[in-house]
Amino acid sequence: MEGEATVSKNFIEQEIDKDLAEGRYTEVVTRFPPEPNGYLHIGHAKSILLNYGLAKEYGGTFHFRFDDTNPTKEKTEYVQSIIDDIKWLGADYGDKIYFASNYFDAMYEAAIKLIKKGKAYVCDLSADEIREYRGTLKEPGKNSPYRDRSVEENLKLFEGMKNGEYPDGSKVLRAKIDMASPNINMRDPVIYRIARMTHHNTGDKWCIYPMYDFAHPIEDAEEGITHSICTLEFEDHRPLYDWVVRELEYKNPPRQIEFSKLYLTNVVTGKRYIKKLVEDGIVDGWDDPRLVSIAALRRRGFTRESIKMFMELVGVSKSQSSADYAMLEYCIREDLRLKANRMMAVLDPIKLIIDNYPEGQVEYFDIDNNQEDESAGKRQVAFSRELYIEREDFMEEPPKKYFRLFPGNEVRLKGAYFVKCVDYKKDENGVVTEIHCTYDPETRSGSGFEGRKVKGTIHWVSAESAVDAEVRLYENIVDEEKGKLNEDGTLNYNPNSLTVLKNCKLEAALGEAVKGDKFQFLRHGYFCVDEKDTTEDHLVFNRIVSLKSSYKPGK
Repeated sequence: MEGEATVSKNFIEQEIDKDLAEGRYTEVVTRFPPEPNGYLHIGHAKSILLNYGLAKEYGGTFHFRFDDTNPTKEKTEYVQSIIDDIKWLGADYGDKIYFASNYFDAMYEAAIKLIKKGKAYVCDLSADEIREYRGTLKEPGKNSPYRDRSVEENLKLFEGMKNGEYPDGSKVLRAKIDMASPNINMRDPVIYRIARMTHHNTGDKWCIYPMYDFAHPIEDAEEGITHSICTLEFEDHRPLYDWVVRELEYKNPPRQIEFSKLYLTNVVTGKRYIKKLVEDGIVDGWDDPRLVSIAALRRRGFTRESIKMFMELVGVSKSQSSADYAMLEYCIREDLRLKANRMMAVLDPIKLIIDNYPEGQVEYFDIDNNQEDESAGKRQVAFSRELYIEREDFMEEPPKKYFRLFPGNEVRLKGAYFVKCVDYKKDENGVVTEIHCTYDPETRSGSGFEGRKVKGTIHWVSAESAVDAEVRLYENIVDEEKGKLNEDGTLNYNPNSLTVLKNCKLEAALGEAVKGDKFQFLRHGYFCVDEKDTTEDHLVFNRIVSLKSSYKPGK
């Protein structure tokens, strides 16, 4: 109809529409299946929101499943962190939480079925020999000497593997497909290996474990997943995925659709690099705010809304590309612009004394909480004879066009009075320690004063009621222009990625802030109360993002 908005659908939505129209499926069931071998990062957030969003869009079901088939790398710590991340992102899975390990019995029976069909065999080749027999991209592989074992022998050997009769690594179960396939993944891939490891969920019940490419399609099929949405590196594995569900004769089997991974500039997502940073004490954990794990972004102060906005800007496609970190920063600025109150915080304080202001007097000024949102109201801010201002807001010998404080110059203290610098003091090292000013009581903010004008306005905090805090400023932990990796393969991290400012002076209202609260500090950026290190006696703020943006939407 005329006037209706045209809705542009991505290629995955178009495929789903086609499947539904053709009657391939009657509903849409998607899943997010992380392996609990580390913390989730910003790339996983794209997959979570995409899979959850598709289920919601089509009135379907979203499953959350742990792909816990490799107990060598899995920890309960990672399980809990992943649960926390998914809940925080707002992907509501209800009671649809699953573990791949709950299907180990079904996977074992599936392997038996393949053996009986002559589609799987037990192989005694070592891992190196299997690799050698596999061939190359230009040369076909060659058959294992154990490929033609009888069904009966394979069943007996596989049962022996399950019963712990053979050493780790001595035998594997392989799918019997085609050693001459142009797709190396189809050259009789290993689908089970012997590994005596205690599993976080099944304990010591099993000493054989399925390989991911065998387990994953079975998990999807057992749960009734319709669309297995995954990243492009699994595109070459799709023929094996389809082979498994076809040979196991699942009705209405799921189909795999791949999309491009999210690559973000100047960040570290590789688990081994993050682990090294943690072990070397360069970062204080997987949730260090310089990282882009979901836990780190949450701790730094990013909101779920900003992450969702970022994913919408990035979009869904088949082509690989990198997103600029500045785009993510743009999204959090946009989200907090109307949410965060503007507060006064002095990060590098120097004392300012108003010589002609009555000693002991305290008055209060009504300050807008957010000048872009009238509904945010006002707050009262204490003003006194002694204040703190930023050290950079005073210069003894200023350059041209410096409009802040210097001897003889007058500025406005934001929301308060005009003050004029009349003197300053230094210590024995020549460092300015005090600035002395006089104020003009006629210039009180809101009084309607229409006399002389001043060009500079600076923020301040009353020394009488200031709150002490530690403030942490962050830069990118790597700089891709200089190379993310050194020649030896180690991470070329930025040693200036963290600056810790002690004894910052904040207006009194910030003393009531609780963990996770977010504010704009005038002129400095957006900040969040650190959830990890803040205590009743020690207030810590993380800078989420500065106020200046290098990203322009639409470009």
